[in-house]
Amino acid sequence: MPAHRPRRGATHNPESARFGLAVREADGDWLDARTEQDGAPPPLRTSVTVERARTILTRNQSPDLGFDRSVNPYRGCEHGCIYCFARPSHAYHDLSPGLDFESRLFAKPDAADLLRKELMKKGYQAAPIAFGTNTDPYQPIESDWRITRACLAVLDETNHPVTITTKSDRVVSDLHRLSAMAARQLVSVAVSLTSLDPRIAMTLEPRAPAPHRRLAAIRALSEAGVPTYVSIAPVIPAITDHELEHLLEAAAAAGASAAFFIPVRLPWEVAPLFKAWLDAHFPDRAGKVMATIASLRDGRENDPGFFTRMRGSGPWSALLQTRFAIACRKYGLDQKRIVLRTDLFRAPAGPQGELF
Repeated sequence: MPAHRPRRGATHNPESARFGLAVREADGDWLDARTEQDGAPPPLRTSVTVERARTILTRNQSPDLGFDRSVNPYRGCEHGCIYCFARPSHAYHDLSPGLDFESRLFAKPDAADLLRKELMKKGYQAAPIAFGTNTDPYQPIESDWRITRACLAVLDETNHPVTITTKSDRVVSDLHRLSAMAARQLVSVAVSLTSLDPRIAMTLEPRAPAPHRRLAAIRALSEAGVPTYVSIAPVIPAITDHELEHLLEAAAAAGASAAFFIPVRLPWEVAPLFKAWLDAHFPDRAGKVMATIASLRDGRENDPGFFTRMRGSGPWSALLQTRFAIACRKYGLDQKRIVLRTDLFRAPAGPQGELF
């Protein structure tokens, strides 16, 4: 499924030193350092590799996460968000967290079948399954692969609760099913909104839908009865933090019922990629951005500690939390989140009633 598109998030394709990746050379237009006549690098192909996973549910025991299980239909994400904390996961595949992450993707076409088998296991206890915790379940390739849609069909059939986080308006392609599940209190959706400025959004998230399309998705979901939240994540100092109140106002006007935010996180290889992106696009304020990030991350580029990683610490973090709370009250986004039902779950029937 090759596609030639010029915009990418990362400015380069660094190797990861953590896992001893072999140094690779340019191959055709992949990692090609040559430039065209206008000085721009040649476009990169987007490739999709089939991954035959053995299991599909990922479990976690993190105390600062609101879920204990998740499904990721894809690895890598073509949205190309420069800040994406999932980028380092590509290093496990001997690929770069840079351009590889956003152009060399993996799809799990067996995800729905694997999910069905998980739900059929004897003693399985239902709890909300989170989609979109690592890479976006509605990134562009979902239009062709429809793996997220197939998984939702299994959850709909079994009355299993699910939460979805996405920055794509492709989520409305499943609006009919989501609306039906919402009527049974089985689903909620969070739409990520980082900036209302199309130029900033395109730079931060080069292949994600424009802000007005995400607001339209919030409106469509809300009008269809789907509990819809807005995720202001990440908030980037000196780049997007001044928009916080405007983002919440716009989301509330579109019908969002609640909101949350996360200051930018820069784990592992994300930090050097982000700094290179700053130097390329915002050289006038790169120093200020990194200094402010250090002030809310206890003097470091990243704070991996539970709870503080999600909200930061120090005066800048406190000010951001105060602004957020005031704006949420002003725009009616301080409503309690819906509790999804688990009592309706019924395990799917297996072949001849077999339980795996």
